[in-house]
Amino acid sequence: MNTQFNYTMKNLKKIAVALFLFVAATSFTQAQSKVAHINVQQLLSEMPEMKAADAELKKLQETYRADIEESMTELRNKYTLYSNESASKTQEENEKRALELQGFEKNINEAQQAAQQELQKKQAELFAPISEKAKAAIEKVAAAQGFDYVLDATQGYGVLVAKGKDLMADVKKSLGF
Repeated sequence: MNTQFNYTMKNLKKIAVALFLFVAATSFTQAQSKVAHINVQQLLSEMPEMKAADAELKKLQETYRADIEESMTELRNKYTLYSNESASKTQEENEKRALELQGFEKNINEAQQAAQQELQKKQAELFAPISEKAKAAIEKVAAAQGFDYVLDATQGYGVLVAKGKDLMADVKKSLGF
């Protein structure tokens, strides 16, 4: 118990020191540099190009889903047929049919994995130029307004307090929306 208490106290001390250094570094950085922030995820989600890319991905996803659903229906129909006919077939035929169903199910699983990989690849292909365009606009606005640092204020990205200038409106204007 005492060892666990010492371990907890050591971790608490480390956290306190790290927090102090973070606050000190932040204060020093703000004293030396101009800092702004922008919610990059919000910006990206509001860009017209992103909305078009999302629509394209959803269309592709629906195509894959329909194909896989069709295969699943075919598998269920075969399973029902083979189950209904199993009493009239030999054990060898039933085993052969069971292997056929297993192979068909394996193909469906592989198709699902391939579809997921294709969707991820297409998403990366579509989103990369949009992200680059957003980044370039952020850099342009930041430079024009004299900011040295722009923090991503997307929730969960580590910005605890965002009192500096929010560049969202200016970047949107720069992007033309």
